[in-house]
Amino acid sequence: QQQIRVEFYHDRILFPLGSIRNQSNQAYQVYSAFKKKCYERLILDVPACYPEIEAQDPIQLSTKLPNVDLEKFSADYVVEHAAQLWPAEDQAALDLLDDFIEDKMAHYKTDRDLPAVDGTSRLSPYLNIGVISVRQCMQALFQDGYFQIEDVGQQTWLDELLWREFYLQTLFDFPRVSKHQPFKQNTNKIQWRNAPEDLAAWQQGQTGIPIVDAGMRQMLATGWMHNRVRMITAMFLCKNLLIDWRLGEAWFMQHLIDGDLAANNGGWQWCASTGMDAVPYFRIFNPVSQSRKFDPNGDYIRQWVPELAHLDAKSIHEPYAKNPDLELDYPKPIVDLKASRVRAIEAFKQI
Repeated sequence: QQQIRVEFYHDRILFPLGSIRNQSNQAYQVYSAFKKKCYERLILDVPACYPEIEAQDPIQLSTKLPNVDLEKFSADYVVEHAAQLWPAEDQAALDLLDDFIEDKMAHYKTDRDLPAVDGTSRLSPYLNIGVISVRQCMQALFQDGYFQIEDVGQQTWLDELLWREFYLQTLFDFPRVSKHQPFKQNTNKIQWRNAPEDLAAWQQGQTGIPIVDAGMRQMLATGWMHNRVRMITAMFLCKNLLIDWRLGEAWFMQHLIDGDLAANNGGWQWCASTGMDAVPYFRIFNPVSQSRKFDPNGDYIRQWVPELAHLDAKSIHEPYAKNPDLELDYPKPIVDLKASRVRAIEAFKQI
């Protein structure tokens, strides 16, 4: 009606919504099978970037924009140094992509799990907002235009991009997950704890579990959290604290600069064992073991939990374990990890 030309492109995803189907023409519910199908499609054709669109001539709209008080929409918290951490420029995203492909991708399979190492692409904020396209990532991965896996780092990053695709397609095929509903509908019967004090301690990074607190504080300070630590903090909330995953999902979306409805929901439901191809309910990360494995020297903890910076590499992961009377300006654990694991398993068994 306004003579505005509109052109639609599938550019948030690699494959048109609803186009990845199994032999029964149904949506995939297991990631490995979904990935295999995507590989088959990529072998036939690696999606290329769309051409740049020419700007049309300016037009005058008959309606006027209403006066809007932007102050009413401002957030009640401030992410420190966000502009420096995430420059709002497409060139910044392209530079990150080039840096990752040239310098980080070869070691991505191992480095991506180490929160103290800058080993990930950090492109998620730009992918989320559309500054960079997943097609540009594919073009960088397969620069000659042909689907050819040359090293494990390349394949690992491709698989991560396909997890993103999996969750976006899930959101379309099973819209209930966007309506505060679990994918596994029987998990609606889980009796979650109403524990506002525990929830607040988790939100502010005061649980007494150093790796959990480090991750939560990193998110509050920067708007971003390392992916391995996202899984650790999420599973701690919905398994060890037995608090409804939806409260954690909302908190992440409020604070993450790369907060994406599909990926955030998919990740939380994976950790809570309520979602598509989720972790089995009895597989519960021990955050201390995870901390020792992926932050062995405690460097990540020292950065975000400075109260513990003086501790050695052995005790920093569990400071009160051998000396409960140790005087630190840091809370003692708000939950017993072993007992809470048993409680979580029983809660799931009851449904």
